[in-house]
Amino acid sequence: QVQLVESGGGLVQAGGSLNLSCAASTRAFSTVSAAWFRQAPGKEREFVAAISWSGGRTGYADSVKGRFTVSRDNAKITVYLQMNNLKPEDTAVYSCAAGVSPYTYSDYYNSRNYGYWGQGTQVTVSS
Repeated sequence: QVQLVESGGGLVQAGGSLNLSCAASTRAFSTVSAAWFRQAPGKEREFVAAISWSGGRTGYADSVKGRFTVSRDNAKITVYLQMNNLKPEDTAVYSCAAGVSPYTYSDYYNSRNYGYWGQGTQVTVSS
């Protein structure tokens, strides 16, 4: 069982930056892929970014490429999402997720591949 706790959300003006963190409860987290998803009011949850267990591979939604960067520190069992040049359309609840199968990184954009989820952190970008 992996528990995930996100932090770092808040209110920021368009063009600003935020750095989200997702802290895991167990070292097993360092053997699985991780991802960030977001859900805006009235919309479906959507993939944002993913990272393999080693951090060597990453993937991004087209809408955030070049603006967001996902990284991880396995010594701290924490995944990060650095968000730059934020836009009002980035407003959403951001949740991190952990995979269930060690050392796998396929279909990383598919939420069904993640078995553990955090509660989420609100990001609001004002225009």
